[in-house]
Amino acid sequence: MRGSDLMRLLALAAIWGASFLFMRVVAPVLGALWTAEIRVTLATLALMLYMLASRKPLQPGQNWRAYLVLGTVNSALPFVMYSFAAIHMPAGYSAIVNATSPLWGAVMGALFLDERFTPRKVLGMAAGVTGVALLVRLGPVEFSGTLLLAVLACVGATVCYALAGIYSKKVSGQISAMQMATGSQLGAAAVLMPFMALTPLQAVPPMPVVLAAAALALLCSAVAYLIYFRLMSDVGPTKALTVTFLIPLFALLWGYLFLGEAITLSTLAGCAGVVLATWLVVYAPKSAA
Repeated sequence: MRGSDLMRLLALAAIWGASFLFMRVVAPVLGALWTAEIRVTLATLALMLYMLASRKPLQPGQNWRAYLVLGTVNSALPFVMYSFAAIHMPAGYSAIVNATSPLWGAVMGALFLDERFTPRKVLGMAAGVTGVALLVRLGPVEFSGTLLLAVLACVGATVCYALAGIYSKKVSGQISAMQMATGSQLGAAAVLMPFMALTPLQAVPPMPVVLAAAALALLCSAVAYLIYFRLMSDVGPTKALTVTFLIPLFALLWGYLFLGEAITLSTLAGCAGVVLATWLVVYAPKSAA
């Protein structure tokens, strides 16, 4: 991997790790629905401007169904779930659970794509479940029903990502990656819009919350997508997935530095279990490959 690719990888991990920090700031003030809606709406505007400047067509007339499905499963539902979790638990917790996404991808691949569920992947699932269990039961936050519900919301978000991955494989031949990124954000904004009336904003949020919401949308969605697709093109999907290992570490660091969130041995043990699980699933031995 070239030095420039490594820098992009670290930048992407730092940005996506910061997304959990920003949600932790925004969601308690705006609520889960508004946090998600603002994120996808601003990201849509930024990505559409980029496509317009680069003269790339969105083709909503022929791809609207795929945009709605991907927008719902890959953005709307996960963003609402993570925003709900951000109200009730530290940013590092959400990031660690988020790192189990490849594990659920392996499960969905076995169920829907006839991919082989090897003993290595079974061991990875066991390590991932153990890591999350260590975090929930022994982490710095006292165990409660609310904490468990927040963790389950994060698990639900990772399952959504896995399902979206299955669907995107089916439509990737007809839709470019940039169209998929922009169209899915547009679809998510459209899906969430009717629900905004259920939780109207009670007051104008303070400026730090507004800035965090803008960073969540423009930096952690729009800019992050562009970096990620560049990495996918330059180093391939397997190496690009290395970012999954780094996100929890950055999220723990940002939460400690800016929110005063505790990092305990049990937190690190849970993080290590999830990272090990992801490595077992993502990187197959050369003989198996």
